[in-house]
Amino acid sequence: MGTIEMYFTRIMELLDRIVKEQQVNIDRAAAEIVKRIKQDRLVYVIGTGAHSMMVAMEMFKRAGGISQISPLFPPGLGDFEGHPKTERLIGYAALALDYYKVEKGDVLIIANVNGINALTIDCALECRRRGITSIAITSSVFSDGVEKDIPARHPSNKNLCDIADIVVEAYVPPGDALLEIEGADVPVGPGSTYPMVFIANSIVLRVIEMQIEQGMKPEVRKSGNLKGGLERSKTLFDPKYYQRIKHY
Repeated sequence: MGTIEMYFTRIMELLDRIVKEQQVNIDRAAAEIVKRIKQDRLVYVIGTGAHSMMVAMEMFKRAGGISQISPLFPPGLGDFEGHPKTERLIGYAALALDYYKVEKGDVLIIANVNGINALTIDCALECRRRGITSIAITSSVFSDGVEKDIPARHPSNKNLCDIADIVVEAYVPPGDALLEIEGADVPVGPGSTYPMVFIANSIVLRVIEMQIEQGMKPEVRKSGNLKGGLERSKTLFDPKYYQRIKHY
C-alpha cells in the first residue's frame, strides 16, 4: 500500500469510528443548539488554536450550513498573525467571551484537538462560571498523551474533555500526525482537520434535521456562487444578522 493510500485509510478509520461511536454525542450537541435557536440566540463557536480555528471558519457563513453561527476570532490566534501566541495566554478567554457577548444560557462550541492549552481550558472553565453550555470537539486520547507541566498546557493540567458539558470525540492520536515514513525522524500526515470538520458539519446536519422534525424552518445558506445565492442571503439573513454577528 502506497503512502497516499495509507493516509486515506487512517483518515477513514477516524471518520468511521466517529460515525459508529459518536452519534449520540452529536445528537446531544445538536439538541442544545436547536434549543438556543428556538430562543433566537446565536450559536457561538471558537477554535482555540492556530489550526483548530479552521473549525470555526468552516461553520461560519457556509453553503449548506446554518446562519446563526457566530464565530469567535480573537486577535493573535492564527499563526499567520505572528506572535504573541494567544492560545497560551492565561486570562484571554474571559476577554474574548466578554467581547463577543457570549452570555449565560448560550452555547459555545470549543474546537481543539489536543484540548490542553490555556485558551481552551479557560474557555471551558469560563463557560462553567457563566452558565454557558460548552460543546467540545476534541480528542481525549490526544489530551491524555500530552505530558503534564509542559509549556503548551494550561497550568491546571486539565483536559477539555474532562470539563466540557458535551464532548464529541475525534479520536486523533497524540501529536496529530498519522504515519511513519522511513527517513523522517517524526510522524507525518496530520489527521485532525478531517474528523474535526466532519464532526462540526455533522452537528449542523442534525440541527437542520431536528428543526424540521420539530416543525421549524432551518435557515440554511445557499452558495453565493450559484444563481440566487447572494439574493437569498441579502433577503433572508443579512438584515437579521449583520448587526448581531461580529464578523458578519
